[in-house]
Amino acid sequence: MKEFFKYVAATVVGIIIFLIVAGIFGMMSIVGMIASGHATQTVEDGSVLVLNLSGSISEQGQDDIFGKLTGNYTPTVGMNDIIASIKKAKTNKSVKGIYMEAGALSAGMATLQEIRNTLEDFRKSGKWIVAYGDTYSQGAYYLASVANKVYINPKGMLDWHGLGAQPMYYKDVMAKFGVKYQVVKVGTFKSATENYTEDHMSDANRLQTKLYIDGAWSNICQAVSKSRGISVDSLNAYADEFMLFSPTESLVKRKMVDGMMYADKVKDTVKKMLKLDDDDMIPQISVSDMLNTKDEDVDGDQIAVYYAFGDVVQNEVQSIAMGANHSIASSTVCKDLESLMNDDDVKAVVIRVNSGGGDAYASEQIWHYVSMLKAKKPVVVSMGDYAASGAYYLSAPASWIVAQPNTLTGSIGIFAMIPDLSGLVTQKLGVKFDEVKTNRNSNFGNIMARPFNADETAMLQAYVNRGYALFRKRVADGRHLPVESVEKIAQGRVWVGNDALKIKLVDQLGGLDDAIKKAAQLAKIKEYYTAEYPAPASWTDQLFSSMSGGNYLDDQLRATLGDLYEPISLLRNIDKHQAVQARLPYILNVK
Repeated sequence: MKEFFKYVAATVVGIIIFLIVAGIFGMMSIVGMIASGHATQTVEDGSVLVLNLSGSISEQGQDDIFGKLTGNYTPTVGMNDIIASIKKAKTNKSVKGIYMEAGALSAGMATLQEIRNTLEDFRKSGKWIVAYGDTYSQGAYYLASVANKVYINPKGMLDWHGLGAQPMYYKDVMAKFGVKYQVVKVGTFKSATENYTEDHMSDANRLQTKLYIDGAWSNICQAVSKSRGISVDSLNAYADEFMLFSPTESLVKRKMVDGMMYADKVKDTVKKMLKLDDDDMIPQISVSDMLNTKDEDVDGDQIAVYYAFGDVVQNEVQSIAMGANHSIASSTVCKDLESLMNDDDVKAVVIRVNSGGGDAYASEQIWHYVSMLKAKKPVVVSMGDYAASGAYYLSAPASWIVAQPNTLTGSIGIFAMIPDLSGLVTQKLGVKFDEVKTNRNSNFGNIMARPFNADETAMLQAYVNRGYALFRKRVADGRHLPVESVEKIAQGRVWVGNDALKIKLVDQLGGLDDAIKKAAQLAKIKEYYTAEYPAPASWTDQLFSSMSGGNYLDDQLRATLGDLYEPISLLRNIDKHQAVQARLPYILNVK
């Protein structure tokens, strides 16, 4: 018997030692893989940078460590990475051009505009761009139209239909469960609550939405018209015809594309441009490889570029699944801004904002730290697709604000939206409540027992009014405008970047590069380099997050639910949001 236990113990010890050794080798493999992935790439002479215009584009890229381990590698493509790779390709003598492979691309209009401007700058350097696609989504074609040559598969399709908004309304769905929303707000145009309290757009919301999409579509048509030599009137006529189902041959006649060919023939065309023989291989370099090429040695001072995108919240909010949803969490952002303020190596800060707003209290906290940062060094805000409501609140004290013509901004207004669950709890579930209290409002806010009465609603309205007055004053102080002037452009109204410039909500039209140049000018520095903050999640954080299953499940839910993901996510986290909100009603994508 003793021998039996001795052998069992030896086996257990052996297994433990094996697992430890295997773990060490596994960790070494991971570290080696990551190190090799970040090794400096060499670029073969005559190379072509390949841009895949499919999927969605986020504000900041994130590598996919868990995907590398499992073989299902799906990194998050960031606008920052795409732009940086194009800039590197422009200055790299070994890169001769860009090959854009189009597909179903989904991204915000200002994001597309930022990338397109960078592509235009690349082309002006004398290098060429060739675009090809089996199918072009409208957003992908907007980018591809800047190319020297645009080709399509002989049986391909090109989507060109204009812009539209179709907000979804959940009032009747909630009523089926006995749930209503109690709303108090300030601002005729503050329409974020309509999705939960109405079944159609208000006149004010319809007006501002129409002005926004008309302005954005005009910007898109003018850009395509300039690149392709097609009149704006013709482009609108083509959109009215819904070109997706048009014969492919008509796209050539209408100058939307330069020719029809299969993918192998496009490769032959590129080979001729590179002066290669038919049997030669085209040297290709990806976005990630381009990013890993050696940077030019740059001396000078540091300008920090801080990325702030997602909902404005006090603390990180969980996604529908288990992972954290990217957000502008005041608990984190305030600490980061304080660190940048105290970092003597950082001479100026550019805050890249892409958000439809959120928690009014969190916006106020970030406003405070942006103000403190500005008192010590220049702060320039670069606005992305959205920088509205709470996101405009935190941007207002900046030294200078830069927005794209297609940026959606403004929406200076506040609301409180509290669910009334009494219909669900008392009627459908049959729960009864009684009460004992010492004072009139001792049981204020029990959303499961009853809706607010008139006195409680009045108190909440007064609270929201004070919040709106403070928001309006923050804008007036930051933009050096009288409060009366701010009131005329506030009331929750959204503005497209072109119009926001006219009413002094922003100082300049342009992209992230323009904001960085302005920051250098304000800091009075000529030699400088940029550093991105916050740093992407480390490989260990990614690994443990992925192993929890949250990110994977969340990605699957996004793919399955599509446009329904965001509203359902908001509903899931409604108890984690503060009552007083400053946010946009919806998010629009070019598809």
